[in-house]
Amino acid sequence: MTKTLFHNFSLFDGKNTENEANAWFVVEDGKLVDRGTGNTPNADETVNLDGRFVMPGLFNVHSHLTSHPDKFDGGFDTSEAESAYYALHHLRQSLKSGVTYVRECGDAYDTDIKLKRLQAAGVLKHVPELQPSGKAMSMTGGHGDGPHMAYLTDSPDEMRKAVRTALKNGARVIKMMATGGVMTPGDFMDDPQLSVEEMRTGVVEAHHKGIRAAAHAEGNPGIQNALDAGVDSLEHGFYINEAECRQALKQETVITPTLIAEMNIPKYGKGVLPEWEIKKAEDALDDTYANFKRAHEMGVPFTLGTDAGTPFNGFDQTPVEFEYLKRVGMTPAEAFQCSTLNSPKLCDVADDHGTLEVGKYADFLVLDNDPLQDVRAVQQVDKEVYLRGNREF
Repeated sequence: MTKTLFHNFSLFDGKNTENEANAWFVVEDGKLVDRGTGNTPNADETVNLDGRFVMPGLFNVHSHLTSHPDKFDGGFDTSEAESAYYALHHLRQSLKSGVTYVRECGDAYDTDIKLKRLQAAGVLKHVPELQPSGKAMSMTGGHGDGPHMAYLTDSPDEMRKAVRTALKNGARVIKMMATGGVMTPGDFMDDPQLSVEEMRTGVVEAHHKGIRAAAHAEGNPGIQNALDAGVDSLEHGFYINEAECRQALKQETVITPTLIAEMNIPKYGKGVLPEWEIKKAEDALDDTYANFKRAHEMGVPFTLGTDAGTPFNGFDQTPVEFEYLKRVGMTPAEAFQCSTLNSPKLCDVADDHGTLEVGKYADFLVLDNDPLQDVRAVQQVDKEVYLRGNREF
């Protein structure tokens, strides 16, 4: 195997909170095999990074690859062929933006599961590592209730069969709808949807196979229901209260805040989207920041996810989420660690992904400016993106 030495850069490894100056690492067979500062070892090939800044590739743990951010329909009216085309295009966009690992949270036609099979077989290359969810679990008439988008589960028994079917098909995370949402007409963030019993059944079935369970949960009482059901992650969680934060900490439940999704609908949607959709997002903004600031101060872990595919929320926008995490009260290092530490742990891949440590995959970004001084450095359009030590962009 060829050993490649990368040298002459400042390193934010995703674990420590400060850069290492004059850093280097050696990549062999896609992984870091050595790392240090100062004097460099011998290698078969050498790459001089010219004094720039290196940080880990990004995670996005809440994505909808088959949805199109310019169509505003959530993918409900898209054919299977179109869904596959969009998903491939969106994976490539994600990688170019710096995302090297994607966890899906609901796709049409189980497209992501089928793409994961191709990736595992070595056919699908030059895209981020993918953890598929397939179709989500929704109640009849609930959030995401579309003909190709969801399993309709209206009892614990129906949930049990749906989750078992999803796992059989290849889902590696189970997504359940605990509340209404922004994009579905006729429901609201504070509408409870799947019951505690239904979701608990889904959690139990997922956990039997060592698979995580995520809940779309924007308001109450749905957030409380999801916590009582034992979910591993609250997706959105805009109205989480102090008591729920304490319970989340006790249960080691994390929040995926998807702030950019909530911000972009009122920011860009006026005159384009229905007024009811804009109003639902706009009304939640002030409460969201207050609630997340308290959750962060209490120590509830946040992951990095954007709800990519929702209106005006493209697959090139993941780096922008760090700006909004700073508004919650995070330092740049804390914001990035939502991606480098908390997201890999949620996805159960922290042994191989997330931080730039010896033994882990060499997925990294090369930036002109220091991300620990300004999180916007990661928004650089022409950044270099490396996947397992190979430059993709």
